[in-house]
Order: sequence, then C-alpha cells, then structure tokens
Amino acid sequence: MNKWTRITRPLAAAVLCGVVVTSLQGCVEMAVGSAVVGTLSATDRRTFGAQTEDKAIVFKGETRVPSVVGNAGHVNVTSFNRKVLLTGEVRDEAMKAAVEREVGAIEGVQSIVNDLEIAGISSFTSRSNDSLITGKVKAAFVDARDLSANSIKVVTERGVVYLMGRVTQREGQLAAEVARGVNGVQKVVKVFEYISEDDLRQLSNSADTQNGK
Repeated sequence: MNKWTRITRPLAAAVLCGVVVTSLQGCVEMAVGSAVVGTLSATDRRTFGAQTEDKAIVFKGETRVPSVVGNAGHVNVTSFNRKVLLTGEVRDEAMKAAVEREVGAIEGVQSIVNDLEIAGISSFTSRSNDSLITGKVKAAFVDARDLSANSIKVVTERGVVYLMGRVTQREGQLAAEVARGVNGVQKVVKVFEYISEDDLRQLSNSADTQNGK
C-alpha cells in the first residue's frame, strides 16, 4: 500500500460516514467539519484553483439550468477538474442540447460529457436508491487495496455509476471493477482524466510534503 493510499483512506472513510448519516451527497462539509474537509482538499489531485473553479461551475450550472428545463427536466451538474458531467432526465433532444449550451457557456468549463436521458423525471425513490448506491461504491473504494477513494468522484443516476477523477489507467480499471461488484449497480461509466504512474508518484510526494511526512 503506497503512502498516498495510507493518507487518503482514513479521510475517505470519515467523509463516507458523514454521507451515510446525512443521506445527502451535498452535505459532506457539514457532516465532517472544516478540518477534515480542509485536509481532503490538500490531498485532492486537482489544484486548489481547479477545486475552487469546479465549485463555481456547479453552482452556476445549478443556477442556470432550471431556466432551461423548468418543470420538464431534472438535471445534475458535476464538475471535476473543469470537466462537466450532465446527468438526469430531459423532455427531448432540443432540451438536452440547450442544457449543454447553457452549461458550456460558463467560464472555466473545458469539456462536457452530456449523458442526459430523454425520459420522464426520476422519482424520489429512484434518487434515494442512487444515493445509497453511491455510498456503497465509496465504501467499496475505501476497502479496496491500491485505491485512493478521495481521488474518485462517484455520481449515480438510475443505477448507472459514473466515475470521475485524475487516476492512472491501472487505478481506473480497478475502480470500475470494484464499482461493478456493488449490488444495485446497473452499469459503470468511466469519465476519468488519466495521468501517468510518474505523475502519481509526484502527487504522492507532494501530499507527503504537505502533511509533514
């Protein structure tokens, strides 16, 4: 087990506990407190600037999209290292394209993966089940060897699990295999940004330095 995994696994477990308690994916900071969140930010493989931009992109996207879809759609906006993932349901292809244009116009967005489904709006039960699956996938990542759970963002929509993050090909393949083994997962979609093993070692050394290792 490398140093990066030793650093991130306990922290990821702490975040996971917060998610399970709150049952809301957006309440991690409230659940675990600013100290742990600050440490997680330090061990994130994105730059601090990218983390800040991702938060701004999500906020702006969630603010703008309702004016496009109204009551005819349900759209989730996720951003990782300025790559945006759009999931949820919309009325037709025209609305799907309109959402992508609106989000694409946000400053800082570098690329968009538009996986919006042409379908009726998902039920509360379906979304609750998706949140449960997300929690189980994160828990499986914490337990897995050679995986840094904090380096992978998990988004679940209608039982489809999307994986985002800066990972090596080896880590990405392992993460997908672990996620596929979780009960309730219908499909796994990798939306990773791949880095080399050398890049990973440099990031691990940087994390060790920041944490006084």
